[in-house]
Amino acid sequence: MTITEVSIPERPRAAYRVCIGDAILPAIIPELQRDWPGLRLFAVTDASLRDHGHLAALVGDHGIDSFVIDPPGEVSKTLRTVEAILTALETRRYGRDSLLIALGGGTVGDIVGFAAALFKRGVPCVQAPTTTVAQADSALGGKVGVDSGLSKNAYGAFHHPARVYMDCGTLRTLDERHFRAGLAESVKHAMIADAAFFGYLEANLNRILAREAAVLEELGARNCRIKGAVVFQDPEEAGLRRILNFGHTIGHAVESASGYRLLHGESVAIGIVGACLLGESLGLTPPGIRQRAAALFGRLGLPVAIPKGIPESVLLDAMARDKKAKGQTPRFVVLEALGRVCPAGGHYVVEVRPEMLHTVLTVLAGDGGLAIENGELSI
Repeated sequence: MTITEVSIPERPRAAYRVCIGDAILPAIIPELQRDWPGLRLFAVTDASLRDHGHLAALVGDHGIDSFVIDPPGEVSKTLRTVEAILTALETRRYGRDSLLIALGGGTVGDIVGFAAALFKRGVPCVQAPTTTVAQADSALGGKVGVDSGLSKNAYGAFHHPARVYMDCGTLRTLDERHFRAGLAESVKHAMIADAAFFGYLEANLNRILAREAAVLEELGARNCRIKGAVVFQDPEEAGLRRILNFGHTIGHAVESASGYRLLHGESVAIGIVGACLLGESLGLTPPGIRQRAAALFGRLGLPVAIPKGIPESVLLDAMARDKKAKGQTPRFVVLEALGRVCPAGGHYVVEVRPEMLHTVLTVLAGDGGLAIENGELSI
């Protein structure tokens, strides 16, 4: 088992270990019972993870209570689901001596982390991410929350995990579309912080897509080092941590406007290309970066254009609600080089004139090879 240490000095009690390995789910409960002997464990997963057998592998014969989110996916990422988890805990007489385990992708991690932040004014949560997007990004850093009817991640909190366990073996049960889409977060990390990592992704993509154990563990470790270094310096997004939102301003807008028929990583791929276009328009981002990113996304089979059927007005409305927006004016993270974000005077986001944003969205709405018609996504 590889262990990567993640430390957040401003909140030392929030420092936590990230354990990366293959087929480590059965070892989690015994280790938690050893390290937190006074706490009652409660596992939460979704129906797809239960059906794959991952919940059974986690709880074994340890008699751990569990809750299954059904249906799985973004449709359940709501306050109603959080309330159902909290009610289950109350009904089963859990108290401040509880520890929640989030077994699943980013949606499960966000829901369970948020429930842990709320229950009895906060109980520990252990993240056990099982998807490429969760292992690269969402299980780390402590940002948890759910969607509203109007925007993504509208309600949330900072609630750092007590520990993270990345079982790379769970990625082999992930369907191809979700596996590939989640890799967009790894591409994002490389583009904002590590040009050498970007080269690694280009050179090793076939091995990653073949889901080789060694390369998946290396992928997890590199993502941890990048995100951990950022969160170490800015645990609650006062400045530097904004760089982790590269590609997400347009990406979140496209994702929600698609009715979540586009996956998060697919939307982020579009948003990254859009952010590169904006950076080029501002004279900050060299054009070759966009071409390399688009080529890598092409090899992953990810879209690089806004689907047909999504009005620009809907995207602009969603971006006005973005958490980085100021006075309902969206602000964007842009690159000044591959592996380096434009610091923008220490704010790490730049404002973009409406006419420039309109031009970029028009370019992005070119033929992307997919469409949303009659409520259905076709690729």
